[in-house]
Amino acid sequence: MWWSLLFLLFLLVPPPVSAQTLRCGPCPVTGVQQGFDLQRYLGRWFEITKLPASFESGKCIEANYALRKDGTIEVLNKQMEERGRSIIGTAVVTDPKEPAKLGVSFSFLSPVGTYWVLYTDYTSVAVVYSCTDILRVSHVDYAWILARSRFPSEETMRNATQILEKVGVKECELIPQSKLDV
Repeated sequence: MWWSLLFLLFLLVPPPVSAQTLRCGPCPVTGVQQGFDLQRYLGRWFEITKLPASFESGKCIEANYALRKDGTIEVLNKQMEERGRSIIGTAVVTDPKEPAKLGVSFSFLSPVGTYWVLYTDYTSVAVVYSCTDILRVSHVDYAWILARSRFPSEETMRNATQILEKVGVKECELIPQSKLDV
């Protein structure tokens, strides 16, 4: 019984605005990168901007994606700061018909999160979106603009931001890496 009350309290008390982006209604329906080529996506990406996420802080975050022998993808996220913290996770293509929709987990105890590549040109930018539905009453958005270099062009960023706006993520909600506190 008390677990039910605790769960209900979790749903009714929204997380701090600086930690998550909670919205009303179910997750939006969105398209992903057509003809996604996982092999071309692998490698190092730098986080340029994102929606706030309680599980991610720090500056100069980079993600490295590598294919394992078993077909899963190793996800190595590193924060380049004094301590150089890192975490290793696993990503899998959840539906071979839509290879741009991946599931990611950083612990066998944590649920698998969505990782949808909305757009990538593989050489300069990737727009990634994730959504966690809460009983179809509300949802939590996560979004990242990743780049192969730490300093993408303004035009690249403008185009990436427009892609996120189509799923309801406003440019003013995004936190550039240069604005993050360590």
